[in-house]
Amino acid sequence: MALLEVAGLHKRFGGVQAVKDVSFRVEPGTIKAVIGPNGAGKTTLFDLVSGFRAPDAGTVRFRDTPIEGRPPHEIAALGLSRTFQNIKLFGHMTALENVMVGRHVRSRAGFLAGMLDLPRTRREEREIEAAALEAMEFLGIGPLAGLEASSLSYGQQRSVELARALASEPRMLLLDEPAAGLNMRETSDLARLIARIRDRGVTVLVVEHDMSLVMSISDEVVVLSFGEKIAEADPRSVQQDPDVVRVYLGE
Repeated sequence: MALLEVAGLHKRFGGVQAVKDVSFRVEPGTIKAVIGPNGAGKTTLFDLVSGFRAPDAGTVRFRDTPIEGRPPHEIAALGLSRTFQNIKLFGHMTALENVMVGRHVRSRAGFLAGMLDLPRTRREEREIEAAALEAMEFLGIGPLAGLEASSLSYGQQRSVELARALASEPRMLLLDEPAAGLNMRETSDLARLIARIRDRGVTVLVVEHDMSLVMSISDEVVVLSFGEKIAEADPRSVQQDPDVVRVYLGE
């Protein structure tokens, strides 16, 4: 059974058809990439899958549960987390506090218990902190824990955002252009990291422009052009697809 199944998704913004009848499946334990030129609808597709936008038509099923139109926090609680093309951290908070925010979807104490500062709430907060630190150590950024997020470099902020997503213990991780702004060495490190995340039991769906990264890590690739899917296959077959070559290189 597919972990994620997208069927007939449509999304229009005014006169622009951003996503048109897009369907694909992501099998458990795989890395799948979504590629396409600028304006192809990739980030809009991620927004539809992760609950940041509702589709005009079509369905999204995660772990055989319909999730289209659900709010992002409910989808995250089901085990689907994401990062963003533009980093979204709380600049005035420490790196650790930002990662702890991602872990709170696994918390059980309610608002009232937090207000009363009950012993179980304090215990759970310690557990959340420990899990957040573990995610940061996994990514090799433990020493950044006490630093304010706004003081970190671009690459460090990307790592903190990834740690925040991992802290929620996702079954599936959506990465929106994770290599943006990274140099060649950092991109190579990212490729190894994504493979380690997959080996940890997390299925990965990634939007990315860096073709060397996509071709080195992906089991399958979906290609979008003007909101429509024009190809879906293994990386080598996609590279040789005439429609894909035409979209990227012209006639």
